[in-house]
Amino acid sequence: MFTFLRSILPALFLIPDPCFFHPSPLAPVSGIVSRVKRYVTIHGHFYQPPRENPWLEAVETEESAWPYHDWNERITSECYRPNGAARLLDEDGTIRRIVNNYERISFNFGPTLFSWLEEHAPDTYARIVEADSTSRERFGGEGPAIAQCYNHMIMPLASRRDRITQIRWGIADFRHRFGREPEGIWLPETAVDTETLELLLDHGIRFTILAPSQAEAVRADGTSEWKELGTAPVDTTRGYAVPLPSGRSIGVFFYDGPLSRSVAFDRLLDRGENFITSLSARCLASSEEFCLSHIATDGESYGHHHRHGDMALAWTLEKFDEIPEADITVYGQFLREHPPEHEARIRENSSWSCAHGVERWRSDCGCHTGGEAGWHQLWRTGLRNALDWLRDKLAEVFESGSGPLFENPWESRDRYIEVILDRNEENVLGWLEREMNRTPERGEAVRALQLLEMQRHSLLMYTSCGWFFNDLSGIETLQILRYAARAIQLAQSLTGSDLESEFLGLLSKAGSNLPARGDGSEIWKADVEPGVIGLRDVAAHCAVSAVFDAVEQESEVYCYRIQSRNFTRRTAGRAELMHGEITVTSLITLETEAFEMIVLYLGDLSLSGALAPAGNGFEKTLSRLIPSFDELDFMSVLRGIDELESTKPLSIRSLFSDDQRRILAEIQENELAEISSTWSDLYDRYVPLIQHHARLGIAFPRSMRIAAELGLTMQVRDEILSEQPDPDRLASLVREASSGSMHLDRDVLIFPLQRRIVHACHALSRDRSLESLRELSRLVECARALPFEVDLWTAQTTWDHIDKEEFAERSASANEGDAESKRWTDAFAALGEILAIRS
Repeated sequence: MFTFLRSILPALFLIPDPCFFHPSPLAPVSGIVSRVKRYVTIHGHFYQPPRENPWLEAVETEESAWPYHDWNERITSECYRPNGAARLLDEDGTIRRIVNNYERISFNFGPTLFSWLEEHAPDTYARIVEADSTSRERFGGEGPAIAQCYNHMIMPLASRRDRITQIRWGIADFRHRFGREPEGIWLPETAVDTETLELLLDHGIRFTILAPSQAEAVRADGTSEWKELGTAPVDTTRGYAVPLPSGRSIGVFFYDGPLSRSVAFDRLLDRGENFITSLSARCLASSEEFCLSHIATDGESYGHHHRHGDMALAWTLEKFDEIPEADITVYGQFLREHPPEHEARIRENSSWSCAHGVERWRSDCGCHTGGEAGWHQLWRTGLRNALDWLRDKLAEVFESGSGPLFENPWESRDRYIEVILDRNEENVLGWLEREMNRTPERGEAVRALQLLEMQRHSLLMYTSCGWFFNDLSGIETLQILRYAARAIQLAQSLTGSDLESEFLGLLSKAGSNLPARGDGSEIWKADVEPGVIGLRDVAAHCAVSAVFDAVEQESEVYCYRIQSRNFTRRTAGRAELMHGEITVTSLITLETEAFEMIVLYLGDLSLSGALAPAGNGFEKTLSRLIPSFDELDFMSVLRGIDELESTKPLSIRSLFSDDQRRILAEIQENELAEISSTWSDLYDRYVPLIQHHARLGIAFPRSMRIAAELGLTMQVRDEILSEQPDPDRLASLVREASSGSMHLDRDVLIFPLQRRIVHACHALSRDRSLESLRELSRLVECARALPFEVDLWTAQTTWDHIDKEEFAERSASANEGDAESKRWTDAFAALGEILAIRS
């Protein structure tokens, strides 16, 4: 591990040599500005678009994020998680300290991303929430977190009603997670207009952050004359008050644009020395008593876009703590201690990512992220027009359907966030009772929730990423169209009316740049419509799952409660005949329906079945099929299933995507084991020949080399997956690969070992036992034996988080002669050493 860290550090330029830690590079900056009190704020906008399947409320596998399950998981591993426990290294590559970057920066997390983190990365989520709480003392009672409008809708292009909901949901989500009211808020894409600022003030927001290009004019306090900026830059080293027509004003910070761009696009994070010097230099020319040097970037810059950017950020923040003339601050603290003495006027309908204002989200303005020559974004207009039409139609359905249920439907929609944040049925029904001023009947509760869910999806379909990129057929645009499809489905369920036909007529005016994809309506029919599901599809999934998984009387599948009754299973060799009743209840809308199923399974992926609403008389059919099944007359059973009327046919395709993948992997596992053994045997046969070729300097035939490399990779994999993998055995295999100039398949080896390390970390966190310590040490030694980097972040963090008081107590016992404590402390110290952490 020590050797590995020393080898990568020069390449990363994070700690190129010992002088990186010497204060001399900062001395000139510090000396020049000693008369000026410097404040530094680094703001991270942490956000990913909502990726959940609208019917399953879960993110499904995204192939482009491979080898991770999806992009949320990948970016969490590369950015969100490391920033919660960032490494500070010594000159020799030893970890001398692990810090939580969130404690010393200003940040916002998109609510939809944060809800995903809470469920799928609870340790990371907890560090972020904890950072806001523990940092308040540092920042004079102000927390570093600010809120964000709920699902990244472009506010100036939204209806007033939708803007209010976006703000209220964003604030409520923040309050729920951080336990306090937000003072600031991040506007999606920093898109702003005067009406939005007025609404922020209406909801208790004190400030927001904008790009410098969004300042139109400024004036000093007490003067009446505005200075029009034109193309001149605004002074970003102060806060401003933006006066509004209501007679009130809101605080605005215009971030340092050039420096923020350098962090995002010019690899400023490659060398922490340059980063800290650039931040300091912004106040060199200031003659004021104080100045604020601050940047705002996508938080993903610190680790995802720039590898090890979390470490560069941690080093920079630590160095600022050592400069007497500079204080790290957050916007809320700075605003309270230095109320604005200048006013600013904003550019209406402007943003940080479109030079043309907010046109990127409604027209072919020229802003794009690449694509082929001749591509255009004319589709943006057709897409927005279609969604605006749909939004207004859905509003009519909502108002007419909610009238008998809610006193003020739109205010109920604003409060619906209380349900979104807690889907527990008791909370949902209690909320409905309060909103309706009575206990609703089951049917009323279902209708109310369907109406509110229809509105939730009408908001989600405006997530800004749907317009940001290059083509209508992109995954971001498909995602917002799926939200539209869910809203249309709910509207049809409520009213029986067909909004889809007219919507597709409008969507057909949006054309793809790819001739094969056609227009929006064709893309909808090819990529959106096939994914629309109902309760029957959920029941079909469960019926097929019963072939491969144990059937429980009650379980949860995605966002549905599944109840199974009268389930029977007959077997004949590998064949199985199953029958039962399945009741599906949506945990989102509480709608429910019961179904009956028959499935014939003949092994591997060969299955056939039928599903129908309960009461279709499947028992009679089953009684006729059982004798045929017992006599192994499977063709008669198949014919009998096919003859069932008013049914949904069942096959492996009835499974949802991730379960298809899981079951295929399980079926393939035996075949993979056989393949592994075959290739491993081939390698053993070729070893002498490979060594002779290597000694003589003669190239090994390519076909034999491929076979040998795969065989050796499988041997390494088998060792990693063994009950007690041997680091020395792995090191020997790696040496064999090196001596024969063979390459091991990194992707085949890395993730099984990382999974084992994570499981060992969880075991150590639970029991702190000597056995768990030794198991984790053995696995880390295995990681060191491999010729490529294995992510040891979890192991290092687990070691660092072991209670120091517990270690001190065990050390004291060891010093008093307790042999067990001595073995434990020795093992703990040894683990720290191989993890390259200073004790």
